[in-house]
Amino acid sequence: MERGGGTVERLRGYSGAMDTNLPNLPEQLSQVVRDAIRDELREQTKKQRRAARMYAGAGAAGLYGGAALTVFLLLVLAMAVPYWAAALIVAVLLLGAAALLSRGARSSRSELPDRPAAPLEPGVPPGAPVMPSMAPPSVPEQSRGPLGNPRDAGR
Repeated sequence: MERGGGTVERLRGYSGAMDTNLPNLPEQLSQVVRDAIRDELREQTKKQRRAARMYAGAGAAGLYGGAALTVFLLLVLAMAVPYWAAALIVAVLLLGAAALLSRGARSSRSELPDRPAAPLEPGVPPGAPVMPSMAPPSVPEQSRGPLGNPRDAGR
């Protein structure tokens, strides 16, 4: 009997502890959620930093490789023409490549739509799924006027 009474007292004590923690529950939950989000963001940024370092290394290697090819082309041309003419030819080739690349970037950017398509019905946001008409197929839809009301059709 004593044991059962102790259990009841423990449950009452536990219930009392829950009552005192209930007002703090929203703060505790929000702190747990903030900590979880912070940890997840920290993990994602660590992966993104590594990828950014790899891209930076690839860019630096590509820059040095391009410089080496430029010097090679300059030296090969210098065997046939004076150095100043070889440098001028290489510079013109590089500027032409830059112009072609920028023109290609501009044309690919203009091909993309700048704004989403207009909604099919008033009040329907762009990108919303298209819902089929609710009218039965045997009943023709009434013609609508410019304001969308069936009464406006004759005006």
